[in-house]
This record gives sequence, C-alpha cells and structure tokens, in this order.
Amino acid sequence: MTTFTTSADGTRVAYDIQGEGPPVILVAGAMQFRAFDPVTSAMAALLAAQGFTVINFDRRGRGESAQAPSFTLADTVDDLRALIDAAGGPVALVGNSSGGAISLAAAAAGLPVSALALFEVPLREELGAEGQEFLEGLRERIAGPDPEATIEYFMKDMPPEWLEGARQGPGWPVMTGMGPSLEADAEALAWTQSAPRAELWKSITAPTLALVGEQTLPIMPPAADSIAANLLHGRRESIPAANHGWEPEVMAAKIAAFLSE
Repeated sequence: MTTFTTSADGTRVAYDIQGEGPPVILVAGAMQFRAFDPVTSAMAALLAAQGFTVINFDRRGRGESAQAPSFTLADTVDDLRALIDAAGGPVALVGNSSGGAISLAAAAAGLPVSALALFEVPLREELGAEGQEFLEGLRERIAGPDPEATIEYFMKDMPPEWLEGARQGPGWPVMTGMGPSLEADAEALAWTQSAPRAELWKSITAPTLALVGEQTLPIMPPAADSIAANLLHGRRESIPAANHGWEPEVMAAKIAAFLSE
C-alpha cells in the first residue's frame, strides 16, 4: 500500500514501507521507480524480512511522485529529508548507481544518515569537468521539444546495446516520460567532481560500503576505490553481479550483513 509524505516545496513523495527494525531508505538511480523496477522491490522485501524497516520510494518525476515543479539535486535531498522525518531517523541509505551520488550528497548536507551502502556509483575522475558539461547538455535537452533526445543523451556513454534494447522495449515511453527527473542524477554526479573529494565528503562520518560487481564496466572499480579512499569510514567490496545489475538475494544479504555490523 502506497504511503505519501510531503517535501519542502509541497511535492508529494510516494513510498512503500515494510518490515520492522532499523530504518533503511532505498535511493534509486536513473530511470528506476517502484512499478518499473521489480528487482529493487524484491530486494526490499528480502531486506525487510531480515529485520529492517525498508522504505522504497518513487523519486520525484517518477511513478506516483510524478508531479513536481522542479527536479534539482537540492529538491531530491529535501525529499529524502521528508522521508527521514517520516521514518523517525537516522536512517541507512542504500544508493544504486547515480542514486549513490545522491545519497552521498544527502549525507554531506547533514541529513541524519547512519550508514551508506552504494552500488556502482559511476564517478568520473576527481576534479574533472565531464560531469558539469554533461549536466549542461542534459538540461538543454530537457528544455527542448524531444523527450527521446533526453534519454538518448543520458545513455550516450553507456554500452550502445543498452540504448538500443531500451528503445526497442515496451518501457521506452515510460523512460522518455521521466526525462526531467534525470537532472538530479546528473547534478549529483557533477557535484562529486566539484571539489577534492576528501574535502567534499569530510562531514560524512557514517560507515560506507562501496560495492561493485565481479563483472562490471571499467569505470566502476576506480570509482568505488575513490569512495572508499575519501571517506572516513569507507571500504570497497565486490559481489556476484554483472552488467551494472544485481540479484535481489545477493544484495539483500550483503546489505543486511553490513548494517548488522
């Protein structure tokens, strides 16, 4: 059953809550939301069964949180603040892909975060300019007349078969409809290049686990190394996973073990 909370700008944020125990919020990456992402929903149920209160929410611009006046990183951090208030905080954040960068931004902003578990955050080189350039290009396409161009641009550096598979699949209209919400994903990744990471993340004291799949894209291992090296209590581990995806049982077990330490 869907529950709602209200963010600072009045946006209603939809979420599921299940289980009893220490609270965990799942922070989706690009083009994920509950009705479009059965893998995360399955993982949420498995994690809840291991003694956690798990909140799985639709990010603004997606699913039942579709209506919102803007889609910035600050907006998304405000949404997380409202969810943490609803949970009674502090909470662990489990961030998938660009959702991991959003989770880092939320923790750096001072939200009460007890732990961070981050899977394959696609960080570029520290202090590089690619993230800001990508964000500017994405904003241009979001403001343009062609919603497909936004998704094509967002996926331009991914394996080309991923874009072609998405374009040919039944979910393509859903993906093009959530294009504006990708601004927060791109902005979070640009933010990770905006200053030396040790300084950018110096206020984050929560234990942090940076996860990568055993079969993954070349960008992911050095990105996880950077997270582990630049956080006070960060470490990197690998899990059986491939192609920037994971199995619900594997992820739930790894997160439960980490959060139970």
